Amino acid sequence: MIVCLIHYRIDPYQRDAFRRYAENWVRIIPRCGGHLLAYLLPHEGSIDEAWGLIGFDSMAAYESYRARLRADPDGRDNFALAERGRFILRETRSFPMLASGTLDRPPEGENGPP
Repeated sequence: MIVCLIHYRIDPYQRDAFRRYAENWVRIIPRCGGHLLAYLLPHEGSIDEAWGLIGFDSMAAYESYRARLRADPDGRDNFALAERGRFILRETRSFPMLASGTLDRPPEGENGPP
């Protein structure tokens, strides 16, 4: 799996607007072919950094997803929401590869494997 790691710089005074934007992707991204891993909002520390993590089988799958996303009415509406609200100040993408067996590993002990 490759991961589209989206790094956002957001307006810290519009964190709730970014939260709505992120939550809107919950229904859109999977419908367009992406494996939504998470959107992460500022909590402690930096107040203007957020991340989106979306998994794909390949770069070709990502490119197909992007085409479907641009054609999706809800996707276009969500992009327009961000443009109107101007709460995203900067957005960059990188594509790390998932190291096998490292995703979603619970802690060992009380609730994890023996």
